[in-house]
Amino acid sequence: MADQTEKPQLWTRRSVAETQKLYADWAGSYEKDVTRMHYATPARIASALVEFSADLSAPVLDFGCGTGLSGLALAEAGFTVVDGIDISMEMLEQAKAKPAYRSVWIGAPGEVKAKPGDYAAITATGVVSLGAAPPEMLGTLLDALAPGGLLAFSYNDPTLADPGYMAAYEALLNDGHAEQLFRQHGPHLSEKVMGSDVIILKRL
Repeated sequence: MADQTEKPQLWTRRSVAETQKLYADWAGSYEKDVTRMHYATPARIASALVEFSADLSAPVLDFGCGTGLSGLALAEAGFTVVDGIDISMEMLEQAKAKPAYRSVWIGAPGEVKAKPGDYAAITATGVVSLGAAPPEMLGTLLDALAPGGLLAFSYNDPTLADPGYMAAYEALLNDGHAEQLFRQHGPHLSEKVMGSDVIILKRL
């Protein structure tokens, strides 16, 4: 489930029910909309993750997979076993039709449904961000990985400017929960001249 892109006011805090309604209403035009805006972050995350992945056949969980654009980017980068989870059934129905996934399923907000060791890496493309999953979701995702597992995610510009999200990120590094392997700012939505940081953490 990638970040909302149509209106700046969408990058604001909202309830889970409001988020689910937003994506249910948007599912039909989502891919057309973000393609028009040159949505670059899925490919950037997949490309960065390849550089730190020893085995591209090891399972990857695409958390907040939305309609499956992030899964397609992972498959195009060479990952061969990708599962997807999302809280929006309407978005997930489109992901099911994508050839990138081994399996996809509906998830409950705040839950990963994976045990440490199930996945070598978890991606969260535009998911832990202002207006979507809360800052503490980063820790929940890391807890679903075994030591050495990789978490690849993005913070768009509005999220980078939010003190709560940045504090949660810094806390994971400072308390020894994770090590930063990669962080790079780059294009997110080129048409809107919005960027994002692509970040890869290793669970310690």
